[in-house]
Amino acid sequence: MKAFYEWESPWRPNIEAKMAASWGLAATATLVVGKYMPVPLPSKFSAIAMSVCTAMAVYRGTQAWHRYVDKTRMGNYGIEFITIPELMDKTALATKKSSVWLGTGFDWTDVEAQKMHAMLAQGVAQTIGKITNEHHLNGEYWIHGLDKETDRFMEVANLVGHTLLVGTTRVGKTRMMELLIGQAIMRGETVIIIDPKGDHALAENARKICAAMGCPERFVYFHPAHPEKSTPIDPMRNWNRRTELASRVAALIPSETGADPFAAFGWKVLNDIVNGLVATGESPNLVHLKRYIEGGADNLLLNTLRHHFIDKVADWESRSSGFVKKNRDRILEAYIEFYKQIVIHEAQSSDLDGLISTFEHNRDHFQKMVASLIPILSMLTSDPLSELLSPEAKIGDQKHATDMAKIINNNQVLYLGLDSLADGTVGSSIGSIMLADLTAVAGDRYNYGINSNKPVNLFIDEAAEVINQPTIQLMNKGGGALFRVTIATQTFADFPARLGDENKARQVLANVNNQIILRVIDAETQQYIADSLPKIKAKSLNLRYGHGVDAHVQDEYQASYQESVIEEEAEIFPAAMLGRLPPLHFIAKMSGGRIIKGRIPILKD
Repeated sequence: MKAFYEWESPWRPNIEAKMAASWGLAATATLVVGKYMPVPLPSKFSAIAMSVCTAMAVYRGTQAWHRYVDKTRMGNYGIEFITIPELMDKTALATKKSSVWLGTGFDWTDVEAQKMHAMLAQGVAQTIGKITNEHHLNGEYWIHGLDKETDRFMEVANLVGHTLLVGTTRVGKTRMMELLIGQAIMRGETVIIIDPKGDHALAENARKICAAMGCPERFVYFHPAHPEKSTPIDPMRNWNRRTELASRVAALIPSETGADPFAAFGWKVLNDIVNGLVATGESPNLVHLKRYIEGGADNLLLNTLRHHFIDKVADWESRSSGFVKKNRDRILEAYIEFYKQIVIHEAQSSDLDGLISTFEHNRDHFQKMVASLIPILSMLTSDPLSELLSPEAKIGDQKHATDMAKIINNNQVLYLGLDSLADGTVGSSIGSIMLADLTAVAGDRYNYGINSNKPVNLFIDEAAEVINQPTIQLMNKGGGALFRVTIATQTFADFPARLGDENKARQVLANVNNQIILRVIDAETQQYIADSLPKIKAKSLNLRYGHGVDAHVQDEYQASYQESVIEEEAEIFPAAMLGRLPPLHFIAKMSGGRIIKGRIPILKD
C-alpha cells in the first residue's frame, strides 16, 4: 500500500536537476568558505561537508539525468535501413536463440502503458513541447520513446500458430513481411510468397538474398505480366483424390452460398471429366478441362470407353461389333449402348457412368449450367497463362515446369506475382487455385509424413484478394504439417467481404496466434484489436484546492489542499492510438500474450 500513496506522475518537472545544482553550489561554497574565509573552517569539517554535498549532487544528478533521458527519448524515430549482410547477422543471432528478429523496440507492459496514459492526461504538447518537424507529424513518435529500444525477438516455434499483419496502405506491411521472408530464406527453409499487387522490391530482395546465400537457383519467379521470366507452375498436378481437382476449380465459381445448383453442376461436370482424363492417362490440367467442357466430351468419352473395355472386358471387339453395325458406324453411340447393355453387368464403372450422363445431358441446359464455369477456365487458359498454368513437356523446352510439391521438396523460394492491379479477377483466380494446390500438398505431408520435418513459410500479401476456403483449411490444420502462414490485410472487414460470410472471416482470425499491428485507421479493426488486449489499472493524481470565509465568524478564512491517487481501468494500448502509429512502427501481440512495441528498418541492397 505504501507504493500506492507514493506514486507520482512520470512526466512531472525535473526537480532533481535543480536539487543537484543546489547541492553542487553547496559543495562549491563549502570549499570556498573553508579555504578563503578570514577565519577558516576546520579542514576536517570542511572536507566532510564538501563530500556530503558532492555525494548528494551526484545522487540527485543521476536521478535528473535519468529523467532527462526519459524525456529526450521522445525524439525522432524516423526511417532507417538495413542491408542484406546486416540482416544475415541479425538472423544468425536470432537462430542461436531459436527466434525471429522483429526489429528494435521493447516489451510493452503496464509500466509503459501507465507512462502513456499519464502523458495523454497531462498533454503531449505541454509535456514535450509542440512538434514542428514535419517528419514527426506523420504519427506519434513519442510512443516509441517510453522505454529504451533493443533488438526484439519472437520464438520460431510460435510461427506455426500463424501470423497476421494488419495496417493501412503505405505504413510498412510489405516491408515487415520482407524482413520475415529474408530470415526464412537465410534459415534455408521453403518460402512461398503470394503477392497480388506485384511489389518489385519484394521480389528483387528475395532474389538477391538467395544470391547472397550462394544459391540463386532456389529462387523461382512467376508473374503473368512477365511470361518470359516466369517459370510454369501446374496447380493441378498435386492431388490425393480426384475429387480435389474438381473442387479446386469449382471453388472459383462465383456463388453467394457456395452450394447453389450452378456450382454443384459445375463440380459434377469437372469431376466427370477429371475421371475420364485420369482413366485415359491424360494430365487433368486447366487446358484439357476447358477443351472438353467448352467443346464437348465426345472424344474423351470414346477414349475412356476403349480403355475400360481393354482393361475389363474380354473379347470386347467382337462382342461390340453388332452394336457398331446397328448404329451405322457411329462408334461412340455403339460403345455406349454396348456398355449399358452388356458391360455394365460385368464391369461397371462409376467414372464412366458419370461421363456418359454428362455426354447425354441436354446440350442447351448443359450450356446454361456451365455458363459461369467457362469464363473462369477461359481466363486461366488464355495467353500467356495457357503455358504458365498448364505446361506440357516439350522436347528442347528450356523452361522446366514445376509445382508446389517440387518447390517444397527442393527448399525453394517461390515469388508468385498475380498482377491484380492490371486484372484483379484473373489475379484472384490464380492465387486461389494456387492456394488450393498448396493445401493438397499440406494434406500429403500431414497424412503421409512426406517431408513433414521441413517447415514451409507461406506469405500472403493483400490476403483479401486471394483468401478462400482451402486457405482456412490450411491455417486450421497446416500446423501439423509445419506450415507457417503469414497473411497481411488492411482491415478485418476485408475477410467477410472476400469470403462472403462473417463466420468464415472469424475462422481466419481464430486461426491466428500472432498479430503484428501497424497503423490502423478503421475504427472497427482498432476496437477489435484493443478488445483482444488486456486491461490495466491506470493511476492518476487528483488535486483539490478550496478556500472560503465563514459567514458566522468575522474575518475567519478557511483553505484546503488535497491530493489523492485514483485507479481506473484502462486499455493497455488504446484503440485510437493504433491510428496514430508512425510508418514502420508496430504493436505486436505474440502467442501467449506477450506484447511488443517495435519498429522496423527498410531492407535495401
